[in-house]
Amino acid sequence: MGIIVHKYGGTSVGTIEKIKNVARRLINTQNKEHDVVCVVSAMAGETDRLIKLANDVTDFPDAREYDVLVATGEQVSIALLAMAIISLGGKARSFTGHQVKILTDESFSKARIMSIDTKRILKEVKDGYIVIVAGFQGVDEGGNVTTLGRGGSDTSAVALAAALNADRCDIYTDVDGVYTADPNICPKAKKLKKISYEEMLEMASLGAKVLQTRSVEIAKKYNVPIHVRSSFSEEEGTMVTMEDEEMEKYVVSGVTYNRNESKLTISGIPDVPGVAAKIFKPIADANIVVDMIIQNASSAGHADLTFTVSKTDTKKALEILKTIGKKLGANQVSSDENIAKISIVGVGMKSHAGVASEFFSVLAHEGINIMMISTSEIKISCVVEEKYTELAVRILHDTFHLSPEEK
Repeated sequence: MGIIVHKYGGTSVGTIEKIKNVARRLINTQNKEHDVVCVVSAMAGETDRLIKLANDVTDFPDAREYDVLVATGEQVSIALLAMAIISLGGKARSFTGHQVKILTDESFSKARIMSIDTKRILKEVKDGYIVIVAGFQGVDEGGNVTTLGRGGSDTSAVALAAALNADRCDIYTDVDGVYTADPNICPKAKKLKKISYEEMLEMASLGAKVLQTRSVEIAKKYNVPIHVRSSFSEEEGTMVTMEDEEMEKYVVSGVTYNRNESKLTISGIPDVPGVAAKIFKPIADANIVVDMIIQNASSAGHADLTFTVSKTDTKKALEILKTIGKKLGANQVSSDENIAKISIVGVGMKSHAGVASEFFSVLAHEGINIMMISTSEIKISCVVEEKYTELAVRILHDTFHLSPEEK
């Protein structure tokens, strides 16, 4: 029998009744002659509760102890789900990341998976057990508990699917698939039947909350088909898979937005070689991911450098930038959290001219000023004032004919 990996997020296991529903779904899947491995997140709100406890103790929680704390949420979920399966007459075994030996590097709160020991999982599956694995967590070489960052359970599930050579990875969530835009702000959004790894990777990195970016990277690398679907219905969802000719018919597949970034600017720095390295090395050493970057040079031999980071890293990045600014003799260091990144994504953009022109023209027509721009073969992104987020998404969705009746 082939292995299918299921993953259930916090909303899917948010109550005891929902956990029982997941248990029934897993038993039904096993009864269809599939071996089943399931990855589970903490119950909805539990991770936030644990984080608040840490922050109530100290403004700067120790990184190692922070991971020890927040990893406990998943341990509750896996035990309850295993109990539910057993109570329904099934066979189940639950395992933490340490027990399964999901080996990671030593980057607490942002750990990356290095390898997975599948021997124990395969033995239990062979003996007829549904194996329940805690998502979001692993263990480093020193035996320390590590966590993979927000959305890390997606990464755990896809990595397990790759390591087990599973037939596919079903990601169950509170939405029934991947849409052309967020249906909450764009009522005309359409659910996609399938989407390429490349498009999903861009959409995930640009703010679409359906899948975590690293999970898509792993799926693409190891060719793991992902089925994104709802845990509250039996409807087919969206398949994330290899690019095909049908996907290329559409110039743009979706519009995304991200309100979770801030813009940092350091003004009046020397416009000489090596300055950018002096700025970004300390930022990188602090494990802060930089997204978009622009530099404006002046004739007076000085330049202004602007870049974006996650809002959660703003305070730390700003302090680092102020220290660097003093050393470089900068005129000013500032930050702006009232921004949003708006993007369009589509594999068809690679062979269609004029997409960027249309993108910028429609925003200009609505009086939306563009602060920063970033492009690739299959995406165009820009930073605008946050207040224009919903307007920008809707007009771009209409401009590129993404509504169901137009596709």
